[in-house]
Amino acid sequence: MTHGIRSDMRMSYLDSRRDWRETATQYALLPLRLFLGITFIYAGLDKLTDSAFMKSGGSGSIGDTMRAVRDSAAIPSLVDLALKNPVGFGYAIAFGELVVGIGILVGLLTRLAALGGAVISLSLWLTVSWAATPYYYGNDLAYLMAWLPLVLAGAPYLSVDAVLRRRRR
Repeated sequence: MTHGIRSDMRMSYLDSRRDWRETATQYALLPLRLFLGITFIYAGLDKLTDSAFMKSGGSGSIGDTMRAVRDSAAIPSLVDLALKNPVGFGYAIAFGELVVGIGILVGLLTRLAALGGAVISLSLWLTVSWAATPYYYGNDLAYLMAWLPLVLAGAPYLSVDAVLRRRRR
């Protein structure tokens, strides 16, 4: 038995012609990256530019929102932690959303950025949208599930990660 390349196998990376299914498979996560990246950048900027949100009290403030969900949260101690400094927590969430959104959109440290997005979505699901009934009305759970493919696969195409990977080779 010899060890070598089998001549009867089709090597797609040697074949310059691809059918549309292969191309679609290759770029399947790109719409998800675009959606999550744009959405998280928008969410972060929206929080930072909303004068009512970044306050510890008052209508539409982060403080009032956290106090309103405290008793219905899955983990009230997370809300209590946020209530120690609601404005600081608001800035942390807003800047976290910005960093995650930019990382996903350009594909820089994609798996780490997606993990950050998953952690933000998980914390919001366990606190703010936990009481949504039925459970699928709470959008944070859907965002959490949307982050998981990017945590697992990263951004192998059209990303800074891909460029850096090619340069290392």
